[in-house]
Amino acid sequence: MKIATTALALSVGDPSGIGPEIAIAAFLARAAAGVSAFYLLADPALIASRARQLGVSVPIVETTPMQAAEVFAHALPIVPLAARFIDSPGRPDPANAAGTVEAIDRAVAACLAGDAAAVVTCPIAKKPLYDAGFRFPGHTEYLAHLAARHSGVDAMPVMMLAGPDLRTVPVTIHIALAEVPKTLTTELIVATARITAADLASRFGIARPRLAIAGLNPHAGEGGSMGLEDEHVVRPAVDMLRAEGIDAFGPLPADTLFHARARAGYDAALCMYHDQALIPAKTLAFDEAVNVTLGLPFIRTSPDHGTAFDIAGKGIARPGSLIAALKLARRLADTDKKVAAA
Repeated sequence: MKIATTALALSVGDPSGIGPEIAIAAFLARAAAGVSAFYLLADPALIASRARQLGVSVPIVETTPMQAAEVFAHALPIVPLAARFIDSPGRPDPANAAGTVEAIDRAVAACLAGDAAAVVTCPIAKKPLYDAGFRFPGHTEYLAHLAARHSGVDAMPVMMLAGPDLRTVPVTIHIALAEVPKTLTTELIVATARITAADLASRFGIARPRLAIAGLNPHAGEGGSMGLEDEHVVRPAVDMLRAEGIDAFGPLPADTLFHARARAGYDAALCMYHDQALIPAKTLAFDEAVNVTLGLPFIRTSPDHGTAFDIAGKGIARPGSLIAALKLARRLADTDKKVAAA
């Protein structure tokens, strides 16, 4: 096995946010936290500068993906970007957009080429990217674009929040609550559930995933007395999934779906809108929950938080979610290989 396949590719995210410092912190905690080898796609000068600002000592070695795992034992491996960053913690700058995007591009390319085991991404901010001409709605959509560009196959990315005790998948994501009933369709629920079940089997190693399907309305509509969507949209999706052999059940009232006894009955909960999925996931494991993108031809994880510009450069950002993202990426990559080889 090539050394390159044992390293994770970590993109630095927006360098004005906390990405650089949580990457440094994750490296320094690698032994105690059980973090396996990763390399950072970044501007080495900015990482060295940020470490000095934080008052921490971190050895840095510029390297290639092929050599990263060997370097990781004694230094933070950095694969240098062609773009250079303006070091302005807490002050996002569109001039950094080129490097932010380059880091994502190269992480994905390395993973698809077999030179990295998985892609892990530090948080990005949309506005400085938009100001620089970035035309994608967000990180996930751009990853789907890269997957299609490299493989020629359109991908439907599905967002999962994965913590130690709960996995949730929002069927609709970053849209206004008023738009959810208009956007939610039986076909969208079915497509999301299919991808979720497939990735739970191939990457999480769950032979027959159990999917709990939340209702949209209070009490899952209570037989239509609190809205018709659960009977006319959600329930037909559950019936279709069960007819395909997927162990799905619902629609279930969301207010009783996330306590410990309920969680023991399923492997992932499909939720109808953003907050229905993210509130329980972050409440149970704010520092340990990981954002996993399903449905891509490569593994991608990220912390479940944003750029945190307000605390960038102050040395108080906690690396817990990034460490969890790195560890989960390694586990998913290892499971994916085992399932593929079986």
